[in-house]
Amino acid sequence: MLWTFTGHVDGLPDGVEHWLRTDPARNTVPLTVLGRMRAGLWADGATLGWLTADGEVCGAVVHTPPYPLLLADIPVDSVPALADAVRGREISAVSGPCPQAEVFAEVSGLTEVDRTRQRLYRLQALSPASSTGAPRPAGEADVEPVAAWMRAFIAEAEPGSSGSDPLPQMRHRIDQGEIVLWEDGGRPVAMAGFSRPISGMSRIGPVYTPPGLRGRGYGSAVTHAATRAAQEAGGEVILLFTDLSNPTSNSIYQALGYRPLSDYISISFSPGDQRA
Repeated sequence: MLWTFTGHVDGLPDGVEHWLRTDPARNTVPLTVLGRMRAGLWADGATLGWLTADGEVCGAVVHTPPYPLLLADIPVDSVPALADAVRGREISAVSGPCPQAEVFAEVSGLTEVDRTRQRLYRLQALSPASSTGAPRPAGEADVEPVAAWMRAFIAEAEPGSSGSDPLPQMRHRIDQGEIVLWEDGGRPVAMAGFSRPISGMSRIGPVYTPPGLRGRGYGSAVTHAATRAAQEAGGEVILLFTDLSNPTSNSIYQALGYRPLSDYISISFSPGDQRA
């Protein structure tokens, strides 16, 4: 097996996306990121890798610094070779299915400082949600407020994160019709995003309610609305990630009809602890 890399999304062989699309659920994040890169986001400094065996693509990874190295559902026995191939690169974290990400952390020689366990859920049948208010798609006038909520979401979910400003990403997603707001009393009180379907797969996220407005059912209601929007956009496989340390969000999404599919993990490394 051989790992090959490029710094440009146009440099990827056609077989890479074809391989990712063979399991769009478990490869949801790399597929979505590649789609954003083709739209002009996260292109600077990116590293895209693919694994071949007997001339056929059988794995892929995506790295858009300062975000984690994203592992698709690659063969576990290919991970040590991947760790050697990215030796010396600035990798702040690795994220992917638990077995692959844990092997990478073990063999990389990098010092682990934190880990976040996530569970990938898939919608079975959407159940009703109840709250006062109603949904609407975010528009141009919502770009700045939505970006501010996204900054708050990142600060809460990833304390100390040094990721790039989410404003361009949120502007793009609003232009694509991917952000749903929940309004109550004439003002937005929560938001949820969904990704435009790729091979029938759409992923819900982020979901955010400001702290002072929580406990009123807004998060559940806006997630329900975003799920409906994903279905109306052609989504047949609807996914979402939850932090396993947050029992509230896990119970809310299961009440809406989402069921566990697979476990993932994000492992952070000590800054500057890169191998020569």
